[in-house]
Amino acid sequence: MILNFALNYGSRSEIVMAVNSLLDDVNKGKIRGKVNEKTLSRYLYTSDLPDPDLLIRTSGEKRISNFLLWQLAYSELWFTDVYWPDFTKIHLMEAVYEYQKRKRRYGSV
Repeated sequence: MILNFALNYGSRSEIVMAVNSLLDDVNKGKIRGKVNEKTLSRYLYTSDLPDPDLLIRTSGEKRISNFLLWQLAYSELWFTDVYWPDFTKIHLMEAVYEYQKRKRRYGSV
């Protein structure tokens, strides 16, 4: 299991940084041809990590709040009214159980 915590993080800033780094490499001749999703993903902070399977959002909010916008494209989302400091192993098990019942389709019907 990989558990990510992001502090003082914004996904839009991450994507802008990735694009600028990619453009620098294009200008230096390190990259030729068309850029695809895999290419851009290599410039993200999470380049060495798999995309999340499940995002657990605490606090009752029903939004992802600029968090891993690129990486969450095919992630399952689970929302709870419980605040983070009160989130327990039982809540985690509930989220995982709900996740296990879902059929992953990765964008297809």
